[in-house]
Amino acid sequence: MTATPFDSAHLHQLFPTNDTGRLFSDTAEIRAMMLVEGALAQVQAAHGVIPQDSADAIHRAGLEIQIDPGALAKATGQNGVCTPALVTQFRAEMQAPEHAQYLHWGATSQDIQDTGQMLRLRQALSHQESRIKATLTAISDLAKAHADTPMAARTYGQHATPTSFGAQVAAWGWPLINALQEIETLRETCLLVSLSGAAGTGSELGTDPAAIRADLATKLGLKDPKRSWHSDRSPLLKLTDWFTRSALAAGKMGEDLVLATQSGLSEVALGGTGASSTMPQKQNPVAPSALVALARHAQGLNATLQGASLHRWQRDGAAWFTEWLTLPQLVLTASSALVHAQSLAESIAPDAQAMAQHLTDTGGLILAEALSFELAKSQPRPEAQAQVKALCATARENGEPLETTARAALPDLPTDFFDSRTRLGTAPAEALHFVQSVAEVV
Repeated sequence: MTATPFDSAHLHQLFPTNDTGRLFSDTAEIRAMMLVEGALAQVQAAHGVIPQDSADAIHRAGLEIQIDPGALAKATGQNGVCTPALVTQFRAEMQAPEHAQYLHWGATSQDIQDTGQMLRLRQALSHQESRIKATLTAISDLAKAHADTPMAARTYGQHATPTSFGAQVAAWGWPLINALQEIETLRETCLLVSLSGAAGTGSELGTDPAAIRADLATKLGLKDPKRSWHSDRSPLLKLTDWFTRSALAAGKMGEDLVLATQSGLSEVALGGTGASSTMPQKQNPVAPSALVALARHAQGLNATLQGASLHRWQRDGAAWFTEWLTLPQLVLTASSALVHAQSLAESIAPDAQAMAQHLTDTGGLILAEALSFELAKSQPRPEAQAQVKALCATARENGEPLETTARAALPDLPTDFFDSRTRLGTAPAEALHFVQSVAEVV
């Protein structure tokens, strides 16, 4: 097995990341850094810091030169950062020392690596946005079709009161709506350029480092932080918190689907299901289980990443290294979760008959709360609750439905009182409200 399942020849289909996976390869990282170096040279030339012809040569080389990541390994191991080796290799490959000398002028390794990472995170954010929209669309279709399909709600794993399947799936979708609504704010406040020089002062970047930084942000389609954020990792933490929460939302969906497909319940079918190596009858909830595992993994990675915000002074090697160990895996984990969530949402087939049967199987006990409120219309509620508890106990002892016991004692109950379809409360309306909300954001 490889270090992560995302890189595994036999596991990557269990944890698919699709296009996002390609953003976190060595080649993608180096290419992003070279694009930053080229853009920086162009901006510096426009401000008269370096010659224009040198800037043109650097920019062109940044698009054309291919650098072998393996060639950077030894120096990176010694330096603790890959930028010095990249700059050395970049200059050599340019074969134009008169221009190459202006490469990386006044910048520091963290400027190039953080900015390059932001370019890749911008794409990862867009990929996740598309998956969330597709997932919400599929969940919305389910919520609309089953807004008033009765099912048993469960609290503490036990039957509670009736709800609807539409309301249940809407509960999966609301956190994703919230995530979708946050994306523009993240783009405005977190996708930042970094250009502050060796110790955050920009002292060697030219006579107006702030203007160069602002123009570099514009050129790269990032935002100008108007400050150094070398040791302030809050922009990254906000992004990774968002990715984590998207994975946790998908994990909630997975938890419910694992339960909904267990033996004796089987309220939904999942399209493609998993086979056992030895038990022919098994159809395992593989994708929902993957969602739960991915959510747990994202939570753990995010906790470690939070600790990486503790940078000492202007830059801290250990904190920075911790980011490299966790951030790519976290983004890929969240991406994989939404790949699964989208596929599941598009293939779920609810079994309304099974849901109705499980409501019936409670023998009417699922409506005990409703019965206590019915009796409370004519007596104090504590007395009503006590009476209903006694009726439930009698029904269990006699092995008969609560309806039979209750009607014998309370002949004036409405004829449809024990029809679960009349006891859904706001569930259908909430499902349709979710449908409308999805239509407004997708």
